[in-house]
Amino acid sequence: MFFDTHVHFDSFVADDSFDDILERANISRVRKLLAVGGSAEANALSLKLAAEFSGKIFGSVGFDRDLAGMELDFSVLKKQANMPETVAIGEIGLDYFYEPEKKVSQKELFSHCLELASEVSKPVIVHSRDADEDTLGMLTDFSKVWRGDAARLGVLHCFTRDVHLAKALLDLGLMISFSGIVTFRNADPLREVAKMVPLDRMLIETDSPYLAPVPHRGKRCEPAFVADTAVLLAELHGISVERLAEQTSQNAMKLFGLL
Repeated sequence: MFFDTHVHFDSFVADDSFDDILERANISRVRKLLAVGGSAEANALSLKLAAEFSGKIFGSVGFDRDLAGMELDFSVLKKQANMPETVAIGEIGLDYFYEPEKKVSQKELFSHCLELASEVSKPVIVHSRDADEDTLGMLTDFSKVWRGDAARLGVLHCFTRDVHLAKALLDLGLMISFSGIVTFRNADPLREVAKMVPLDRMLIETDSPYLAPVPHRGKRCEPAFVADTAVLLAELHGISVERLAEQTSQNAMKLFGLL
């Protein structure tokens, strides 16, 4: 069984391909999926799908970094965060690659979302790009006020950085998730990181509809493709795909409080 821990379902619902991609996921033994939030619309869809597909699709809610500086209704987000369908707060985080001029407002928004996660004791799903120092610093502060299970702090999703950041995140207690990027031809440094991450701290994801792994490069990514990323990661660790699937699914179930 595979657990795709990061799926953006918006486009699949919009073009009526949702049923088809869910069927293909099932054929590929992707039995559980996390419908990630990040905006008012994405949060609502995540919870809707989690309610309709209880036990198969799980929800998360948050305000992602691209909303920094906007007027946001945190009262609604707080209500959603407390709903039983919500198993995590995310996607949230920092991205200085596209909008470095919004560093301050991004950090303010990330801080508010981390505070909410601490308040409701639900793990965070974190995005970070070109913001290693600030991401690590803010997650360090978050870990100090976290009132939940130390093993359920959160995950740095779609990890693409170096061994130094990976080790620092692991030391804090976070999990690290790998997407199809780890299969790309030029991803040797990332594969070295993947070798280093302990199996009991690793998650797998597609980040659908983005970042289709080899051999699907150029196609729209979908949850069924998480199996291809798992094959590569299993090879790196010298284990069977079945064992990697079982371990990463168990990790996800633990992180999201589903055991």
